[in-house]
Amino acid sequence: FRPFKRFLGLANKYVGMMATYQFEDILCVSDKMNKVIEYARTVAHSTASILITGESGTGKEIFAQAIHNASERRHACFVAINCGAISPSLIESELFGYEEGAFTGAVKGGRIGKFEMANGGTLFLDEIGDMPMEMQIKLLRAIQEGQFCRVGGSDVISVDVRIIAATNKNLEEEIKENRFRLDLFYRINVVAIRLPALRERKEDIALLAH
Repeated sequence: FRPFKRFLGLANKYVGMMATYQFEDILCVSDKMNKVIEYARTVAHSTASILITGESGTGKEIFAQAIHNASERRHACFVAINCGAISPSLIESELFGYEEGAFTGAVKGGRIGKFEMANGGTLFLDEIGDMPMEMQIKLLRAIQEGQFCRVGGSDVISVDVRIIAATNKNLEEEIKENRFRLDLFYRINVVAIRLPALRERKEDIALLAH
């Protein structure tokens, strides 16, 4: 029998859940961007959670994929979820999966979530600043313990997942406004990477244009 993790890796390959970008794909000549790339290469080999911040369009997911591909987890899955694009009522089942009959419309046999898909690999939480407060505590618990239950289930599932989160929001301001949990911020902000906007690295404009 094949290990289930190997099956997930094969399935994710064909549904687009593999990281395709490498650091070599990031075009730049500016010192500012090269320093960010050099730092990201260094922390890629760590198992620590990473928070990537920057304005929309600065390439946060490209960096997340490049970090995954430079890490020891590169042969495992890279699974991305946009926390701001999923309705609050569905985000829990998307992250943790659900058992058959958990709610109206649930697929027969249940469904695994993004945490299980990313087991052994990397889970990329894009736009984490838009995650509802009630969901943040459940995410924090799953990250801290490496365990969770599917929606409607009672079996505890253990996973080994590296978290890379990204946001274009100032999470420290969000914390002051009680829209983001301080304990979750500390958990995901172990390593911080800020991507500069193009106006901060104008030397790269001609290269990117060509």
